[in-house]
Amino acid sequence: MPPADGPGFPGAPGEAGAAADGGLVAVMTGFARTLRAAGVPADHERTQNLLRALSCLDAARPGDVYWAGRLTLCASADDLPRYDRVFRAYFGGLRAGPARTQAAVTVTRHTAAPTGGDPGGREDGPPLAAGASAAEVLRHRDVAKMTAAELAEAHRLLALLAPARERRASRRFRPSRRGRLDARRTIREILRRGGEAAVLRHRTHRTRPRRVVLLVDVSGSMTPYADTLLRLAHALVGSEPRATEVFSAGTRLTRLTAELRHRDPGTAMDAVSRAVPDWSGGTRLGEELRRLLALGDARGATVVIASDGWERGDVSLLGAEMARLSRTAHRVVWVNPHKGQEGYQPLTAGMRAALPYVDDFVAGHSLAAFEELAGLLAGAYAGPSRGRRFP
Repeated sequence: MPPADGPGFPGAPGEAGAAADGGLVAVMTGFARTLRAAGVPADHERTQNLLRALSCLDAARPGDVYWAGRLTLCASADDLPRYDRVFRAYFGGLRAGPARTQAAVTVTRHTAAPTGGDPGGREDGPPLAAGASAAEVLRHRDVAKMTAAELAEAHRLLALLAPARERRASRRFRPSRRGRLDARRTIREILRRGGEAAVLRHRTHRTRPRRVVLLVDVSGSMTPYADTLLRLAHALVGSEPRATEVFSAGTRLTRLTAELRHRDPGTAMDAVSRAVPDWSGGTRLGEELRRLLALGDARGATVVIASDGWERGDVSLLGAEMARLSRTAHRVVWVNPHKGQEGYQPLTAGMRAALPYVDDFVAGHSLAAFEELAGLLAGAYAGPSRGRRFP
């Protein structure tokens, strides 16, 4: 913990700090959700501690907000780099460094983010809540309705995501204080002690991240969302390269995992655009699912299908392959961008055929929806899976 009189750290809080009104609560809750999606354990209790701290500080000062969040939301030193990256992105370029002047960075169409001076300084400028509120509005905006500048900002926030993964038991074991008896280690310990009785040794299964298979529909009806969904796929591959497979689906199935392993999102998207031969074509999800199941990648994995369900092929084939997929995969998640629209009903023939075999049906139109999806991949399930599931 840095000293209270260190650079950029405010002094003792005043008796009448800024009140955490409804707007501030919404902004900071959104900030905590973004941190959780990036892998920082900013749970409900830590978020409440942050709000209590800000009620004693000046929430309009970047330094107060930065240090209050860092001291309440981070659990270890490993969280600090992620916290700094998310703070800079969420609050529009603010950083906890030496005082310097930067031009204002526009976050949304009509609102400019605060300047990038010293968060602990007392410089005059737009209040921190203004830039944070703009970022909160951006989180819930439909990506199909964003301006070019807003879409670029949304893509920058997506690049910061480091989604956690649900853990599953591995076949390998590790020493443990509890669990099943480790006969070999126990016998070796007895022999080492000359035949005297020794403490019993135990072992338990190691854990590894559960594989995620993402199928992105790149047909014409998905054009407003396909690029953003593939950038989300880039973040998933970056967080767990060995436990993620990405395919595009249109008139054919194309594996995109290798292209998405480039660290730079722009380079990865250029490689994807060259690799996908059927941009803005039709959709034959039934046939693509049959090819995916033949590859064997879906077995025991969490399968995420990002599509609006406009099936151009045989709908009965789609239903049959979805039934096979539900028996093979650990969990099936369907991401439909139109589900985030008010009054949406899954009336297309493709959606009606697929929904009986889907475990989670979620929206995929905004940053907030992508954060919800990241929570599902981390194991935050809303309900039990359907039917038999592999461990």
